[in-house]
Amino acid sequence: LSLKFGDIGNLKGLVIRFLLTTSYYQLSVQNWFSLHRLQLLYNHSIQATFNATRIYAPASYSYHCEHVSSLQRYDALLIPSSANDLSKLWEVTFIDFQIQGFNVEEGHFAYAKDCASFFSPAILMGLVMSLILLLVLAYALHMLIHLKSLDRHYECKASPAYFAQMKDNDMGDEKEPLRSSGNESYELRNQQFCRIYI
Repeated sequence: LSLKFGDIGNLKGLVIRFLLTTSYYQLSVQNWFSLHRLQLLYNHSIQATFNATRIYAPASYSYHCEHVSSLQRYDALLIPSSANDLSKLWEVTFIDFQIQGFNVEEGHFAYAKDCASFFSPAILMGLVMSLILLLVLAYALHMLIHLKSLDRHYECKASPAYFAQMKDNDMGDEKEPLRSSGNESYELRNQQFCRIYI
């Protein structure tokens, strides 16, 4: 796949050539394409050659990446093919790069496989925060499980109970008349109080 700049000033003779390959993988049961090599040609002579790494997608998809570059700050997906050639003198960076070598329909890109790794900084931060919250929750549950219950000991000594006058003669020996303002009531002789020890 060749990208020609046409009649754009000094870039008239510049051509960027993408060498794409396709392979069938039994594990995924489909064809995948990959960018194997990138060449820079000027006036029909090769100026630089870069080997491409990790640029691949299913053959029915396109490949998209925010930066495809030979620079380390952009993760260097393009690596000079040899330490001895002129590729070291070139810096190549594609911004918002998208490519599809096969199964192109109506001149539009198919669904894109993005180069963003699963563990991006935002995802890693979310995982770390989730882990911290999970540890706090586990510690709280541990404290609740091992919380000692309050031992309650009851020693019953019932408080004085007052009853209205009853005509039952059998309870005469267990009650004692009390003097109050107009009403006659009785107090049980064996007084008991309730004490709770915690």
